Amino acid sequence: MPNSLLLFTAQIVAIVSVLLLATGFLKADPNSSSARVFALMIVFVVFYLLNGMSGPNIAPEFRLDLSSWALVIQVGVSAVSGLFMLYCFLVFQEQQRFPYTFGVAFALQVLINMGLSILMLSDAPAAESAIVYLLTISMDIVQLIFIGFAIYWTLKGWRADLVDDRRILRWFTISVQGALIFVVAFVEIFLLDSDSTGYATNQAFIVYATAILTLGMVFVALRFDSVSLSYVIRTVAKLTEEPEGFKTFDIDTFNSHFKGRQLYREPGLTISMLAKKLSIPEYRLRAFIHKQLGFRNFNAMLHRYRIEDASKVLSDSENQSLPILTIALSVGYQSITPFNNAFREITGITPSGYRKKNCHS
Repeated sequence: MPNSLLLFTAQIVAIVSVLLLATGFLKADPNSSSARVFALMIVFVVFYLLNGMSGPNIAPEFRLDLSSWALVIQVGVSAVSGLFMLYCFLVFQEQQRFPYTFGVAFALQVLINMGLSILMLSDAPAAESAIVYLLTISMDIVQLIFIGFAIYWTLKGWRADLVDDRRILRWFTISVQGALIFVVAFVEIFLLDSDSTGYATNQAFIVYATAILTLGMVFVALRFDSVSLSYVIRTVAKLTEEPEGFKTFDIDTFNSHFKGRQLYREPGLTISMLAKKLSIPEYRLRAFIHKQLGFRNFNAMLHRYRIEDASKVLSDSENQSLPILTIALSVGYQSITPFNNAFREITGITPSGYRKKNCHS
């Protein structure tokens, strides 16, 4: 049996740590949707940690009575995976709209889990039925799928982020959060059996791991500005010899190469590929695009140049018969869907609607 005092202390450390993280995110950017989603997710993580202090494996002197909050806690905990998915999307897919299907799936998952929780807490005979069991397993799997998509969006968006400090810090934070949430969810759903003899030990291990990781994230968040890896990289890189002519690199020079040579039209262009084409270090190109051009995301910059080019073609009366797909492919897109999405996001209108509005015969 785990040491009760040590387990209780670990619970408190974990709760305080996650609350400090949420406070820090909200303080840094109180108007950010991602910070608000993160704060709500942290509230439900606290629910999970508090619920762990109410189980029969906890010594009576440290056990909490949360029976009157059982439904709220269970529904809140079941929403953590979906909120984490939404949080990662908001952080790394800044220029995109959250997919409607995922929003519906998240809402259904929460509602179904609420219904299942009500059944379980009421001890109704239907709670033991095969349908309820299958629904429970299905909702557990859906939660793991949500976490998988969160990690996918983290990996997909990391390279395109032009803000080095934010990219490294969020990569570390979200990676740790993602690994922690996935492992906890997987262990809780598929490996832990509340009736087994090792349940108390396994549950304690999860609590200790959560406390250590969350406390570590707090220290990283507090110390990041002074020990920033990206700062070290930039400091060292400044000592290296830069390509001849780079010191005169400015917006006009960039546009003469990137826009004049229509480099943005290359399908699948990445910032590392562009840096090689311009013969400048990638870290300097990232800083230039972010600080001089005002873009926080490389893909957002690509969309801007490509849509500007496509808009000129669409507004030319001589191109009325030219298929929109052909225009999309000519400016660098590899399919029509991302072109339509980017065009609507930037101009507020569809490509066909823009053509009708601006093309005069």
